[in-house]
Amino acid sequence: MIENANNAINKVVIVGGGTAGWMTAAALSEVLSNTGCEITLIESEQIGTVGVGEATLPHLRFFNQRLGIDEPEFMRAVNATYKLGIEFANWGQKGDSYIHPFGDFGKPQNNIAFHHYWVKSHLHGNKTPIGDFSLPVVASQQAKFDFPAQDLNSLLSTFSFAYHIDAGLYAKYLREYSEQRGVTRKEGKVIGVNQDAETGFITSVEIDDGTQIEGQLFIDCSGFRGLLIEQALETGYEDWQHWLPCDRAVAIPCAANPNQASIPYTRATADEAGWRWRIPLQHRVGNGHVYCSDFMSDEQAERTLRTNLEGEPERDANFLRFTTGRRKKMWNKNCVAIGLSAGFLEPLESTGIHLIQLAIMKLIEFFPDQSIDPAFSDEFNRVMQMEIERIKDFLILHYNATERDDTEFWNYVRTMSLPDELQRKMELFERTGHVVKYQEGLFLEPSWIAVYLGQRKIPRAYDPRLDALSIDQLDAQLEKLKQSIVRAVNGMPSHSQAIKQIGDPANLGWKNTSMNLYGH
Repeated sequence: MIENANNAINKVVIVGGGTAGWMTAAALSEVLSNTGCEITLIESEQIGTVGVGEATLPHLRFFNQRLGIDEPEFMRAVNATYKLGIEFANWGQKGDSYIHPFGDFGKPQNNIAFHHYWVKSHLHGNKTPIGDFSLPVVASQQAKFDFPAQDLNSLLSTFSFAYHIDAGLYAKYLREYSEQRGVTRKEGKVIGVNQDAETGFITSVEIDDGTQIEGQLFIDCSGFRGLLIEQALETGYEDWQHWLPCDRAVAIPCAANPNQASIPYTRATADEAGWRWRIPLQHRVGNGHVYCSDFMSDEQAERTLRTNLEGEPERDANFLRFTTGRRKKMWNKNCVAIGLSAGFLEPLESTGIHLIQLAIMKLIEFFPDQSIDPAFSDEFNRVMQMEIERIKDFLILHYNATERDDTEFWNYVRTMSLPDELQRKMELFERTGHVVKYQEGLFLEPSWIAVYLGQRKIPRAYDPRLDALSIDQLDAQLEKLKQSIVRAVNGMPSHSQAIKQIGDPANLGWKNTSMNLYGH
C-alpha cells in the first residue's frame, strides 16, 4: 500500500474520461484510498470518446479482481461475453482461417516444445492443423465455453479467457466505482495548461468555466490529442506507419443475428486494404474496418463494412483517423500519458485496454513523491516502450507473413522492410523452428506459434532430438492428444449456456479457476 508522507503526492489530476481515464481513476482510488490523496478527473460531455475498444485480453480479469469487482456483476453491467481467442480469416491466403487462442498448443515433452513435434509430423505429410491440438481453439470452433480448471494436470487448465465488453458501459461502471471511492469529476474542457517557469512541470490546468485545477501529478487520458503530453510538453511522436500503414477505421455496431450461435472469440477478417473486426456482445455485435487510406477511400471502406453486417445498423458510421506509433516519452516531467495519448497500435490483437492497464500498474509500481525522481519516469518509459515495441513487431508479423498478392496493399506489406529484431526472429523460426523467448512482453511462445503456423510460415527444420522418434510413434501420440481434446470439449457447455448463467442475479463472485495466462 502506498503511504502518505510529508512530500507525498496529495493531488492527482486526470485529464480525460473514457476507458483510460476511468480505469486510471478506479485503480488510483483503490490503491491511494488511505493516503489522503485527492483525485480529480476532468472530462467534457461535449467531447466524444473513441469507445470501440471492446475486445480484451485475459489480463483484464486480474485488474478487475484487484479492484474487488464482482465478475458476474461486471459482465451484466457491460453486456459482456467470453472470449477464448481471435480468429484470423484470409491472412495467409484468401480462404485461410486460424485461431490465435488464449492457451497452449499441446505440452512440451522431454524439454522439447510441442510445435517441433507438429512440424516434424507436418513435414512428413500429416496436414492436421496445429489448432486441433489446442483446447481453446477446438472449443471456439464448437462455440463451447467453460472456466479453466484449477487442476494443472487437467487439459481444462491449459487456457485462459477474456471478455468482449461495451467499452462505454465499462467506463460508466468504473466512474460509479471511482466516485464511490472519493474521485471528484469536473465537467469541462481544458483550455489552458500552466507550467512552472523553471522546471516546465505542469502546475494547473484551466477549464472553460475559468476554474484552475491544481495538481502535483497529471495523467493525460485526452486521447489522440495528447493535450498535456504533446500540446503542452511537446514530447514528440515516433511514427510507425511504414510498418503498420493502416491509418483509418470506421465502426458500426449492428443487431445480432438470432440464428447464429453465440461464439466465444473475436473475428479479424483480412480485406483488400486492411481488415474487419467482429466482436459479439450480449446485446449487439461490434463491427469495424481498419484500412489504409493510400489504398482505399473512406466511402469504399464504409461500403465494404456495411455489406458485411449481419444485422441492422444501430448507429451511424464512426470514422477514426490515427497514426500508428508512440510518444517518445510516455512519462514526461510530472505528466504520465495513458491510453491513446501515449500512442496507438491498431486493435488487431486487442491490446488497447491491456496497454492502459499495464501503464496504470507500472505507474502504481513507480508512484513518485512530489520531487518526481527521474529514476521512476525513466524506468516507466523503458518498460512501456519495450512492451509496446514488442507488440508492434507482433502486429507487423500478421501483415508481412502473408502469401497474398491480390492487391497493392498486400503486395506492399508482404515485401516491406522489417525492423531488424523482427527480421531476426522470423528468419530464426523459418530455419530452425525456434521461437525467441523473453521474460517481459505480452505475447509469449504460443502466440507467435499461432500466427507463424496459421499463416503458413512452416519451419524447414525441427529439433534434431526428435529424430529418435519414429514418424509412426509421433503420429500416434498426436492423434491421442487430439482425441483427448475432442472428449474434453464435448463435455463443455455451450457459450450461450455460459452467458445465460451471467444473467442469474444469484451468480456472484469469481469462479475458482487456474487464472493462468496463455496456458502459463
